[in-house]
Formats: sequence, C-alpha cells, structure tokens
Amino acid sequence: MAKKSGPKPRKLPVYLYIPNIIGYIRVLINCIAFSQCFTNKKFFSTLYFFSFVCDGVDGWCARKFNQVSTFGAVLDMVTDRISTACLLVILSQAYRPGMIFLSLLALDIASHWLQMYSTFLLGKVSHKDVKDSTNWLFKAYYGNRIFMAYCCVSCEVLYIILFLISEDQNGNLMDVLLSNLQKNSFLLFLVAISSFGWMIKQAINVIQMKTAADVCVLYDINEKQKR
Repeated sequence: MAKKSGPKPRKLPVYLYIPNIIGYIRVLINCIAFSQCFTNKKFFSTLYFFSFVCDGVDGWCARKFNQVSTFGAVLDMVTDRISTACLLVILSQAYRPGMIFLSLLALDIASHWLQMYSTFLLGKVSHKDVKDSTNWLFKAYYGNRIFMAYCCVSCEVLYIILFLISEDQNGNLMDVLLSNLQKNSFLLFLVAISSFGWMIKQAINVIQMKTAADVCVLYDINEKQKR
C-alpha cells in the first residue's frame, strides 16, 4: 500500500517575504527609470540610484526578519546585473569607444555567472562564501560589507555621472570627461573617489571569474578521474 504523500509546501509565503517584495519594487522602479532615460536624465538617475539603495535595504530586511531565501538572492543578483547591463549599453551608445562599456558588461556578467555556478558545484549556500579563497582582496571584498558597499556604490555612481554628463551620441569619452572635470571641482572629487572603488570592483570581477573558472575545471578533472 503506497504511502500518502504529505501536503505540498506552500510557495506563496516565500514570494511574499519582505525583501522579495522590495525586489519586485526595484524591478518596477528600474522599468520606469529606463523608460525615461532619454527624455529626463535627472529623473532616471534618481530612480536608478534609489533602486540601487534598495538593494542594501532588502538585504538588511532579509537578515532582520529571518527571511533569507535562495529565490531572493537570485532575484537580487538578476536585478543588479540587468540594470547595470542596461546602463552600460546606453553608455556604449553615448561615448566612443563604446567597446569599453560593452567589455565591462561582459566581464560583469561572466564573473557573476561563473561565481554562481561554481558556488553550486561546491555545495555552498551563498556565492559570497569565499572563506576558502587564497586571494586576500577577494576575501576582503566579500568579507567586509562596508568595503563591498563602497566598491559597488562607486561603480554605479561613476556610471551615473558619465550618463549625466554625456552630450551628443558618440562623444569621445576622455574629451567629455576632462571637459566637465575642469569646470567642476566637486565633480572632480566625486569622480576620483568613485574611480578608485570602480577599479577595485573590476579587479574583483577578474579575480572572481578566474577563481570560479578554476573551480569548474577542477570539478571536470575530478569527474573524469571517477570514471
């Protein structure tokens, strides 16, 4: 006699976790922001940055209310990657050479995708679990929320600044940037501070991609040895 299966677990409560609801709001805000990016730059930048700030809020809510979930982590990362990717595509059309921004987009997507995949291969719960890494910068980035926040905020702030100061399509990146920095000392300070964090973030992306690729290769080698 077959055993009666128990009641199916309810999925709705997870979908309605507070941090996940914030995630849905972020998606909506980004949709509204990008629909206005060519007509109202300041409105777009305000909404875009507000959505980015909500990224930190939903993480805090997840820990505060004990509502950490795999779905929430994936929703969070997908929202981050798509919003940044869309902004980089816009910047690639606003400046020459546009390949700079498309290369940054490719690096961002590749490093995070490999990191997520390697996390599952290792049986880890979070892609931020890098305690076994031998790279001090990589461990410092994921091990210190303030340091990670500085790098991420710097990256987004720099992209928003480049978007706001862009003028005609296909303007030379360095010409437009230097021209605006010479006129505004506060902008110069802001770009200098954010550029440092941006450089660290790109270095982390490279390290992350290489480390995750090594995990995938070692997994393949171990699987072949078992056969």
